[in-house]
Amino acid sequence: MKLVVVSAGLSVPSSTRLLADRLAAAVADRTPVDTEVIELRDLAVEIAHRFTSGFPGKALAAAQDAVTGADGLIVVTPVFSASYSGLFKSFFDVLDKDALAGKPVLIAATGGTARHSLVLDHALRPLFSHLRAVVVPTGVYAASEDWGAEGLPERIERAAQELAALMPKTERREEPGVVPFAEQLAALRATQEPRLPHPVR
Repeated sequence: MKLVVVSAGLSVPSSTRLLADRLAAAVADRTPVDTEVIELRDLAVEIAHRFTSGFPGKALAAAQDAVTGADGLIVVTPVFSASYSGLFKSFFDVLDKDALAGKPVLIAATGGTARHSLVLDHALRPLFSHLRAVVVPTGVYAASEDWGAEGLPERIERAAQELAALMPKTERREEPGVVPFAEQLAALRATQEPRLPHPVR
């Protein structure tokens, strides 16, 4: 299965990317996935050109294809002005309108204070509901004081479990059962037994 992680962090290193990586690792602990991370800061110029030209650049087109083809999606944004970042919103604005329809999505955000935690339910959840994604019940918000504190690891694990449960399961091919030797021998004998001739009347 394909898990795609969209991180809108701007700095290097970034707490947004750190949260994205921890969420992805927690999902991978629960179900086998191939993970691809999309760093939106690397696509900022192409996103802007997409708005003005109407055509995506090569890197942006590849990112759009990855999101569209994902079996599950993790999206993480830093909080700016009590909402998601403009870069984050712009990326999802240039996606095809049906790209996320029915797709399971785990929403997450980072910020300097716990007062912005409502961004999950007041901004991110409505956005992805509008895009017809299936948003997992548990969103994950990490304020500066949450790193290394109680609560964040539990929220990460719970959200990862919910996303993994919604992702389609790979069907396993059933191996043919082993037929006991006695049964094989009996079947062989049955095919080789001579048939008695019909009695003459």
